[in-house]
Amino acid sequence: MSDGTPADLFFDAAIGLLRRVREEEAEPIAAAGTLLADTVAAGGRLFAFGAGHSSLAAQDVVYRAGGLALMNLLAVPGVVGVDVTPATLGSALERVDGLASAVLDTSPVRAGDALVIISLSGRNALPVEMARGARALGLKVIGVTSVAYAAQTRSRHASGTFLKDHCDIVLDSKIAVGDAELTLDTIPAPFAPASTVVTTALLQAIMATTAATLADRGIEPPLLRSGNVDGGNEWNGRVMQEYGDRIFYRR
Repeated sequence: MSDGTPADLFFDAAIGLLRRVREEEAEPIAAAGTLLADTVAAGGRLFAFGAGHSSLAAQDVVYRAGGLALMNLLAVPGVVGVDVTPATLGSALERVDGLASAVLDTSPVRAGDALVIISLSGRNALPVEMARGARALGLKVIGVTSVAYAAQTRSRHASGTFLKDHCDIVLDSKIAVGDAELTLDTIPAPFAPASTVVTTALLQAIMATTAATLADRGIEPPLLRSGNVDGGNEWNGRVMQEYGDRIFYRR
């Protein structure tokens, strides 16, 4: 590790990755924002899914001040965070064949909807089957993943494929295999993951593009305001009433 404090070096690494995705993923970001805007304009619903720490980025765009009210979390019990005990159960469930199909079959998703799937490695059965199953049902799928895993690891799905192979649009987070940005002679393992920072930024860039695209078409984006500012709750109540048939986190 070169000169600078560990904090400085982490910020440098994260900023470098953000610059890369800003420059190199501009086209798929625009395409993803357009796809979501198309879905909203056509009366479709929006969903986001991620397992483990990838779920943090999915949760960040659901019921979010400044975010789209129509973004719903497609939750898989046991894999949406580290609150399950033991925490390792979530990792094990990601590798279970058939779980994604059971979730999709019991969820409100339908043809014409859009699903954002976040998976850093994209190699486990759950995100692969989620993407395949969603597309079979007639959903459009946006994948957010690190394409490097497909080149440097093996798929854990029977098909030998990765999440990126089953998406309408793929956004590459550029995160290196292992998700650790720093090394130090006195520490035996690499450390300081940046995937949450980068993936969350990618998702918010897509949301911003979606909102602006809708506005350009003369459609008021169904945005939420903070409940901690005057008038925020009243604003949100209006939006949720108008789009109640496409909002599932209130039911």
